[in-house]
Amino acid sequence: MNLKTSNIYTAPKGFSPQLIDTISKFKNEPAWVNDFRKRSLEVFFKKPLPSFGPDLSKINFDDLSYYVKPSPGEVKKWQDVDPNIGRIFEGLGIPKFEQEYLSGLKTQLESDIIYGSIQKELLDKGVIFCSMEEAVKKHSDLVKKYLGTVVPIADNKFSALNSAFFSGGSFVYVPNNIVVDKPLQTYFRINTVNTGQFERTLIIAEPGSKVHYIEGCTAPNFSSANLHAAVVEIVAHENSQVRYTTIQNWSRNVYNLVTKRAQVRRNASLTWTDANIGSGITMKYPASYLLEEGATASLLSLAIADKGQQIDSGGKMLHLAPNTHSNILSKSVSLNGGRASFRGLVNIDQQASKSSSKINCQALLIDNLSQTDTYPKLVNASFNSSLEHEAYVSRLSAEQMFYLMSRGLSEPEASSMLVLGFLEPILKDIPLEYSVELNRLMELVMADYYEK
Repeated sequence: MNLKTSNIYTAPKGFSPQLIDTISKFKNEPAWVNDFRKRSLEVFFKKPLPSFGPDLSKINFDDLSYYVKPSPGEVKKWQDVDPNIGRIFEGLGIPKFEQEYLSGLKTQLESDIIYGSIQKELLDKGVIFCSMEEAVKKHSDLVKKYLGTVVPIADNKFSALNSAFFSGGSFVYVPNNIVVDKPLQTYFRINTVNTGQFERTLIIAEPGSKVHYIEGCTAPNFSSANLHAAVVEIVAHENSQVRYTTIQNWSRNVYNLVTKRAQVRRNASLTWTDANIGSGITMKYPASYLLEEGATASLLSLAIADKGQQIDSGGKMLHLAPNTHSNILSKSVSLNGGRASFRGLVNIDQQASKSSSKINCQALLIDNLSQTDTYPKLVNASFNSSLEHEAYVSRLSAEQMFYLMSRGLSEPEASSMLVLGFLEPILKDIPLEYSVELNRLMELVMADYYEK
């Protein structure tokens, strides 16, 4: 769906310290945020593009607009959303999803959150779920304490770019021992050509708390490129449980270059579920730092690479304390000449005694035009810890295809069923509304494949 909207402000293409001042003025930010942005811009100019993975040399940073303001500000009631903007999200089914499945919802168009809600009972318990702009003003001490501590400005060129121009995104704070039963979600949409979206998400789960955060994202297909360079920082304190689910379905003109990282404290658990379906190029490797004894982390990674797509995804697990445990399950499907790559790092430190990690990479190639790669880096410096790695590449089984087709299924239906069966261990961990959408998407992808 590509409904046009009239933006209140679109920054001239390119960037400068003066643009940062303009953004800070629009957002009425404190001086320390403006300083943070300008320091980050200096780092961006010094940092090179990544020396690995897909070719990013065609990104024209001077041909992008780094701030697009679509509406006067965030509203708290859906009926107050501009009708032209509302129709975009209504067409995606977001309001219905909010009513049936969520504890709170944020919707972001271009650079700003345009709608936000949270259940009153969670507010009464001290849960905070707001935009980063609101958090900077109302919860400045918390933001200042954590911002840039999990993902430093200088981590990479795109984390520096995000730190300079971050806009929108979510701030989540869950107090001690509070359980958020239903997920919180933010839905991101790029609707203007030649723009960059740089949301910043910061999640703090205090000791004993529990929260599940979901992000979804889409964009219409333009003839020229957009850039999505988000940063996610998570702090999971002692005995907390955090789940972070991403359903990425950007259009093929989007460079999706994201930095996600979590600090996991004593006996806390962190689960990443990362589904990458869209974008022309994706580079994303959620990282978990297991900092204290008993910390656990898992990554469920799904990638579907169709024609013209290069999905370079994976994850990092760094064991820095005893009795820490991690698990990575990666599944990818490549067809029509698409390329899916898994890039994983597991490092068990010498101090991380009695720890364990397991990586399982499974790739499905639909045709001879497509490609899949696995780039594991495994380091175990602890003599009494275990580290396992398993990987295999397969094709659709001719016997299973014959059996299904002999029972009356068409070739696209049979192949779609086998692909969904291959992906099932990850799909079952995705919220129902999205798993139904992904099932339908795979049916369409396979039907289109056999029509060509």
